[in-house]
Amino acid sequence: MTEEWHHQPLKKQTTCLHIRSVASIDIEFEDLKYTVPQKNGSRNILKGVSGCLRSGELTAIMGPSGAGKSSLLNILTGFREAEGTIRSRRASCSGKGVKKYAKHSCYILQDNSLDPLFTVEETMNFAADLKLSRDVSKQNKQQIVYGILEALKLLPCRNTRCSMISGGQQKRLCVALELIGNPSIMFLDEPTTGLDSASSHQVISMLKSLAEQGRNIVCTIHQPSAALFELFDFIYVVADGRCIYQGSSRNVVSYLASFGLNCPKYHNPADYLLEVANGDYGDFTDVLEIKGRVNTWRNIRKDEDLTERNIPYKEIEDDHLSTGNSPSELYKLCILMKRSIKKMKRDWTISTLKTFLHLCVGIFLGLTYLNVGNDASKMIKNLGFLLVTIVYLGYTSLMPAVLKFPAELNILKRERFNNWYNLKTYYTAFLLIDLPMQLIFVLAYISGSYLLSAQPLDLSRFLMVVLVLFFVCAVASSMGVFFGTIVNPINGTFFGAITLALMLSVAGFLLLFTHMSNVMYSLTYISYLSYAMDALAQSIYGYDRPAVPCPESEEICLFVSPIELLREVGMDKPNFWNDIVFLGCNMIFLRLVSFCTLKKTLAKV
Repeated sequence: MTEEWHHQPLKKQTTCLHIRSVASIDIEFEDLKYTVPQKNGSRNILKGVSGCLRSGELTAIMGPSGAGKSSLLNILTGFREAEGTIRSRRASCSGKGVKKYAKHSCYILQDNSLDPLFTVEETMNFAADLKLSRDVSKQNKQQIVYGILEALKLLPCRNTRCSMISGGQQKRLCVALELIGNPSIMFLDEPTTGLDSASSHQVISMLKSLAEQGRNIVCTIHQPSAALFELFDFIYVVADGRCIYQGSSRNVVSYLASFGLNCPKYHNPADYLLEVANGDYGDFTDVLEIKGRVNTWRNIRKDEDLTERNIPYKEIEDDHLSTGNSPSELYKLCILMKRSIKKMKRDWTISTLKTFLHLCVGIFLGLTYLNVGNDASKMIKNLGFLLVTIVYLGYTSLMPAVLKFPAELNILKRERFNNWYNLKTYYTAFLLIDLPMQLIFVLAYISGSYLLSAQPLDLSRFLMVVLVLFFVCAVASSMGVFFGTIVNPINGTFFGAITLALMLSVAGFLLLFTHMSNVMYSLTYISYLSYAMDALAQSIYGYDRPAVPCPESEEICLFVSPIELLREVGMDKPNFWNDIVFLGCNMIFLRLVSFCTLKKTLAKV
């Protein structure tokens, strides 16, 4: 398959991509105003800008830092809302007019948010499975993937991991991922940031060729070189929240000259334009804004019949643009789970190392508390072993969960915003992978520690212990996810450790339930460690366990009857299943709250 694509001419490959059948969608916006609140009132970012972005053109939104170019791009993508009107060709509506073309557009962020553990081809294949209909055969999907990689000159590095390719290749891969969905409109936030001049030229040249196929390509760019500047068909310049120029890159010099602003002969027109916008030659913003509203500096299209060569707008509204309908969310769930499993296999620290460490720690603690489970003289010590167990499993489940979503937030934001899948689908896939892993970690730990510490060899009691520890890990993981979605990782680990320490203080061992004041005892109702400790004590010593043998070497054992021990520490009531219900409800509640906070976090970033 690979050799075939190397020998096929580019035109023949692109016919397999369905990228030549691109609908023409023009974007018009009028009087857009965007305000952000501040301590002392509000700040106007955009002050009534208007313009038209046409299909078949590569558009650059330029301006000094803080001028409002990124805000304008975010509004056009639907990432932010603003006052004004946005129209897409013949369909118009005020405010949220972006929805008219949202399904046929994509937004490529400034950061190259790619999973470093997957190769280029694997990343493309996952995107194809999530975007293309199930009716598309595997062979056709492979043709589409290989064709896009070839067209964007990424085929030679298809077996290289995303972390090992250059910055320019990563940017082109981000574009390639969205080309699978065959978008009519592509928004890019500063695609040349962090790239050298050669890589920047490759990226902009690629975007130019995509625009020539009929797409509407819009990107922000800060300060392009003269060579890059000439590649853009349309320039939209923003200064102090107002438009001071909209037209062809070739007309910039003559436009400024009409105001007496003569660009030096060997000076980069883009640099000179930004210098004027910054006010280096005086304040011309008001004058430029008046003339900038007139759209007479744009070059006439080379092909006036561009709309006739593409799919008519009526078909756009009927969603006949892409290769079949989008897969069902259930199918996407399976793909996301498959991706997560593959990622765990690649990152041995997530599964293999953690399982091995749980096994080693379980053996170590089992040796530390050797035979305490069947020794009446060490029954209090055995309760200490149970406490160490839930604290260890709780802490090792909480901390990785704090870092889970912050590490994947940029990838999740890009894929979700570009309609790869629903957030509920992604979160469900995470749950279905996370919970079985928690059970595996519990079994790895308990398999050695349970036997070495001489806990009762009763299958029902063993399963009760496993069930309790599983819910401890699940609740701790849920709490970690919650902290990870509301604060940054550093604060999340701090809050997680503090919360665990507070719950440990009222778990029922460091300070027995029977010795607590009414205020302290009331805090046990919100500590999942106290419910876990009670449930473990019931699993080991409750439900009519016979007397524990007292060693002959001991003159007297303080506790021989398990019920006497439970009564002394305030855990004599058979509340095992009540404890399990609380832990289960706590887990479900935290998972639901975490989903809501994650959704809110994604709306902010």
